[in-house]
Amino acid sequence: MLGRQLGSPALFAVVWTSLASAIYFALGVVAGNALGLTPLVFLVASVFFALAAMTYVEGASLHQDRAGSTVFARYAFNELVSFIAGWAVLLDYVILVAVTAFSATHYAAAFWSELGGGNAELAMALGIVLYVAVRNVLGFSPRRIDRIAMLVVVDLVLQVALVVMGLVTFFSPDVLLDPIELGKSPGWSDLIFAVGVATVVMTGLESASGLAGEVRVGRAGLRRLVHSATLSVLVVYVGISLVAVTALPVVGGDTSLSRNHLEDPVLGILEAFDEAWIRDGLKYVVAAAATATLIAAANSAMRGLSRLGYALSRNRQIPSRLGRLHPTRSTPYVLIVLAAVIAGALIVPEDLELLVGIYAFGALLALTLAHLSIVALRFREPDKDRPYRMPLNVAVGGADVPVPAVVGGVLSALAWVSVVVFHEGARWVGLGWMAAGLLLYVVYRVSQEKPLLKRVVVDEEALRARRMEELEYGSILVPLTGTPLDDDIVQTAGRLAGDQDDEALDESEQGATIEAIWVFEVPMALPLDARLPDAQVERGRAALRRAKAVGEEYQGVMVRTATVRSRRAGAAIVEEARRRGVQAIVLAAEEPSRIRGGARFGGRALEGNFAGEVTKYVVAKAPCPVVLTAPPTDDVPVAARTSPDAG
Repeated sequence: MLGRQLGSPALFAVVWTSLASAIYFALGVVAGNALGLTPLVFLVASVFFALAAMTYVEGASLHQDRAGSTVFARYAFNELVSFIAGWAVLLDYVILVAVTAFSATHYAAAFWSELGGGNAELAMALGIVLYVAVRNVLGFSPRRIDRIAMLVVVDLVLQVALVVMGLVTFFSPDVLLDPIELGKSPGWSDLIFAVGVATVVMTGLESASGLAGEVRVGRAGLRRLVHSATLSVLVVYVGISLVAVTALPVVGGDTSLSRNHLEDPVLGILEAFDEAWIRDGLKYVVAAAATATLIAAANSAMRGLSRLGYALSRNRQIPSRLGRLHPTRSTPYVLIVLAAVIAGALIVPEDLELLVGIYAFGALLALTLAHLSIVALRFREPDKDRPYRMPLNVAVGGADVPVPAVVGGVLSALAWVSVVVFHEGARWVGLGWMAAGLLLYVVYRVSQEKPLLKRVVVDEEALRARRMEELEYGSILVPLTGTPLDDDIVQTAGRLAGDQDDEALDESEQGATIEAIWVFEVPMALPLDARLPDAQVERGRAALRRAKAVGEEYQGVMVRTATVRSRRAGAAIVEEARRRGVQAIVLAAEEPSRIRGGARFGGRALEGNFAGEVTKYVVAKAPCPVVLTAPPTDDVPVAARTSPDAG
């Protein structure tokens, strides 16, 4: 099943859900500002997307934490910059929930005209927000990816068909070019603002990067994801905008697309066809697909918001109470409820252009920080394994600087400045949001006597709305050895992690998690990203596959697998434990001596030669409890040590 693999097709489905929804609500706003240059604006947006896709894929493959640009900024700079990126994206997610819910009602009005305005419109929009909130509190099942993928296929086919039929029927260079008077129709400020608005295409990248750590995508798959998503954006966005401005041409510095169909521009294009079977027949098909896609995008935005907000609360960037997890569903219900209330309030004024302008403010700020973070990480972590490494690099100061990230950072920064300068609503709401967030961050950190620039992690169990006694460990790191003892340590981790109420696990986002890793120790004589022998790679993959099969036999346990390259296995295990914020590490130690006692006989304390060098290092340096297991499997595992900062 696609959803269970969570490979590159699943990631494409997540990305395209947001991309497809954006054309349904952003086209009218962009056309109202860019007029005849709308296709050029979306061409520029496609370039923005290509640069952003490379940045997000490299960043998410480098640091596989859920949260996108805020994670990149954390490792590249510090917690304050990380918070700024995350807080900007939170604004975008809330706006996107409001915009997609509001726009969905206008497409649904094709079936019942009352939904196009008044109380019925407001009631349906608020109902969608409520549905999305409830759905996300209940949790996201990876199995639902299959249904999302089916919707993506249908939507993509419809949009491509509309492009082909529209170009054949309406396209005329004269109709496209004659109304253009650069600087007047459109004006410079309107054109620049339209470019900023077109960055709505970036949202899907944040949502997809929120799945980091859950995907099973190889290097070739990541490259295919970048290429396929970029090509799809180019064809669909530029194609539909060409059809739009020729089917509903600019007359007298205005277009019917924004005047009469601001909230449902794609239905406006269909009305321009003379053929009844297209105009009337496809109207209901497109309306149904658009409504479903917009609701799915709202759901995806709320899911991204909940994951990002939870990450911010775990890292004490916002008050931990906001990230409190539901007692049975293990979802951050407080954040979801607050976001739903804010999104509902934003819907009430029914001002689509204002909402999209505010969205552009947050998207461009976060995108700028994401690009800069990837450049900085090339200097801070030059030897760290990158499953995807963007092309076109230039050697600067001993590091390979990615030209696409530099260009993307400059362009997105300029676009952000243009939004601040030319859009009053986005300027005041956006800057007010960021100022309030910074004040919250500083006051919270200072009141908790925590540093402003360093990472502070809250134990996941502290965010659960039930006592710790009800669950032993929510996340456990298990380094594998490739020996039969792997089954024992995974089973031990499964017993520690699997103490969950069955009802709490139905359709929830996840129960407990085992993070199974295989460490490739790369000799100093070789670069860290050197090609490894096929037999060694296959041995690691086989061990990870076996660990996943064994661990997921336990009710409510999800096993995530990953490979790590390092010079020293012990250091790699400790680093991964800190990075992933696990609550325990389960390690395999040498078999206890039956003469001197050991776990079986309850005999003497562990001696210095009981454990190998890797185990000694991990026990000494780990940021959490370390559990040692030794055969036979009926021996009782022993918690070797808990560090003072383990929480």
